[in-house]
Amino acid sequence: MSAIHSTAVIAPDAKIGSDVTIGPFAVIGEHCTIGDGSVISSHAVLERFVTLGTKVKIGVGSVLGGDPQDLKFKGEPTVVEVGDNTVIREYATINRGTAPSFKTTVGKNCLIMSYVHLAHDCHVGDGVILSNGVQLAGHVTIEDKVTMSGLSAVHQFARIGRYAFVGGMSRVSKDVPPYIKAVGNPIKLYGLNSVGLQRNGFPEDVMRELKRAYRLFFRSELNVSQALERARAELQPGPEVEALIRFVDESQRGVVI
Repeated sequence: MSAIHSTAVIAPDAKIGSDVTIGPFAVIGEHCTIGDGSVISSHAVLERFVTLGTKVKIGVGSVLGGDPQDLKFKGEPTVVEVGDNTVIREYATINRGTAPSFKTTVGKNCLIMSYVHLAHDCHVGDGVILSNGVQLAGHVTIEDKVTMSGLSAVHQFARIGRYAFVGGMSRVSKDVPPYIKAVGNPIKLYGLNSVGLQRNGFPEDVMRELKRAYRLFFRSELNVSQALERARAELQPGPEVEALIRFVDESQRGVVI
């Protein structure tokens, strides 16, 4: 049975699942859907076109589904989607998408800490941790299991690859490759994210090949084309190595070095 405070404001067309808690003065706007077991804390606002999965927690004062802060936005019907078991803490803001993708998305089992901002058309994967004050500009992609430390900012259209770690107060202006640590302003790479990979059960042989790939791409005199050729010829094939090679090959902004 849901527990909805008497001061909460809920649009007539909002869909509220079972066992949902909605706190005092929360606002659930038009075309919003809240999955079973979710918790909406006091003074949180779901403005419009927000879909929450099951057991999502929204912190005090957070605002989801606000209009994109983009002068090109002309009122298109766009959405915010949040996956199951994700926790969004106090005063975070997540804007709806614009015409290029029509949505802003956050995956499952994420932790979005206080004062984080996700601009329009950001796409955040599963198991991501965005620490206090992280700021994502529009069209940013954060792949699965990324950890970003506090007060870091990401330039629009940049990507951060899976299992990467970004240190605090970093300015991410280019793509951060998967499985790697990066920190600073200007941001630089600092080797494999060994601790994160170990915690996630990566075997030693996979980590060894990723280290070899790191040295080829980022600590040799080879240009990108030469490093790609050497990596494909010399490294043991596997999904992790292939993901790193593909990420570098497909980068539009260029990768951090």
